[in-house]
Amino acid sequence: MNILLISTNRNNLPVPVMPIGACIVAQAAEQAGHTVFVLDLMFSSDPAADIQAELARLQPDVVALSVRNIDNVDMRNPQFFIDGLPSIVQRVRSTTGVPIILGGAALGIMPEQILRLVPDCIAVIGDGELVFPQLLDRLSRKEDFADLPGIAWIEQGTFRLNRFLTAGFSTLCPAPDYRRWLNIPCYRAQMATVPIQTKIGCQYNCVYCTYPKIEGSSCRLKDPASIVAAIVGFATAGLRDIEIVDSVFNAPLEHAMAICSALSQVRHGARLQCLEMNPRDFDDGLLTAMEQAGFVGMGITLESASDPVLQGLRKGFSSRDVHHAAAVVARHRIPCAWVFLFGGPGETPETVRETLQFATRHIRPKDVAFFNVGLRIYPGTELETIARTQGLLSLPAQELLAPRFYLSPEVDAQWLDRELKKAMSRQMNFINMAAMGHPLLPKIHRISHALGLRPPLWKHTGTIRRVLRMMGMDI
Repeated sequence: MNILLISTNRNNLPVPVMPIGACIVAQAAEQAGHTVFVLDLMFSSDPAADIQAELARLQPDVVALSVRNIDNVDMRNPQFFIDGLPSIVQRVRSTTGVPIILGGAALGIMPEQILRLVPDCIAVIGDGELVFPQLLDRLSRKEDFADLPGIAWIEQGTFRLNRFLTAGFSTLCPAPDYRRWLNIPCYRAQMATVPIQTKIGCQYNCVYCTYPKIEGSSCRLKDPASIVAAIVGFATAGLRDIEIVDSVFNAPLEHAMAICSALSQVRHGARLQCLEMNPRDFDDGLLTAMEQAGFVGMGITLESASDPVLQGLRKGFSSRDVHHAAAVVARHRIPCAWVFLFGGPGETPETVRETLQFATRHIRPKDVAFFNVGLRIYPGTELETIARTQGLLSLPAQELLAPRFYLSPEVDAQWLDRELKKAMSRQMNFINMAAMGHPLLPKIHRISHALGLRPPLWKHTGTIRRVLRMMGMDI
């Protein structure tokens, strides 16, 4: 069959993200014998016209829509991305009556809510590279698919979901030919990195997290040799800036060490980074191995440096681990992005001050601290239960598609904003969600690319903020 796969994500802040899932699924469908074309709307100036033109040109038998994000998880400036989905579906339906299949991370989080927003679609839940080709096979033979694992749909007003079975999982690291499916020059001009996954799933149980729903609560590991082969292949093709996009790179630690060891034995020429690391399994041996493997940037997701908040978020580590991680980072050269999230269960003015004091004392000038305020409430998470118990949420789960946020009732939002603003005014390498979503960022990325700077650009945050302040822009 002819398949038109549309990557619907157009959010390019803080940087545009290459749609790894859409490309992997496109490659899997092609390997199953179908003719596939990917329409990436990231840089489209007229998405409606581009969709119409491709529908007319390809005459597809199936249209698949990859839906990455529901919203931007920014409590101060919320942007709801899913509200553009009905217009895309309507555009397709006005031209053709072929089946429309939805997939992507957003469907893994809230499949029923999204399917009710766009009726008469089929959703792929779970590993799309396994489920999607099986669904196409059923559709091509006009066979019933109601028993197929990993799909969801609405039938006579009732939501149906067949849980995905992990049988058939491949340990080979997927390495789609991004140059074939995407406009790589546009992504590179915006300082985008090439995404790669070394595992699927997450073993942690943070109260707000949706990874268990999207990928599962246990880790399914990719073979280190195939990971190295994928990285070498990307670098050889000129795609040298590569980001590992696992839920947590160093969990399990043995897997991360095996990957680094394998990478250190080849001349791959890649510049590697990973922005999701946990301070619990974090030591000098790991960072030394990462340095030898070719890492040029890393991120540690702390959320807080205070035990009451870490316990409230069920992060699985303590403030002692946080301070130990800072001491380890100080002994190594890899730039580090520290990620904080204020307002979780247990947050008080005292815990806010404790975290800000940690950031001020321990984050090096060449590193950066990202601050966000408020936690997006997703249905089915422990945070939803906490919010309801505390009387902060009364909406039914079916109405949580539009973003709703949790903020500890013990913290005044305006006071918290003032404290963060004061900290940012003193520390040029501190940055918040407002700065990460600033409309000037794409221009900064293009200028940086033209000057020959390489990702991660955030390591230049202090310099960029100082220059902008001299120009009268306090970002």
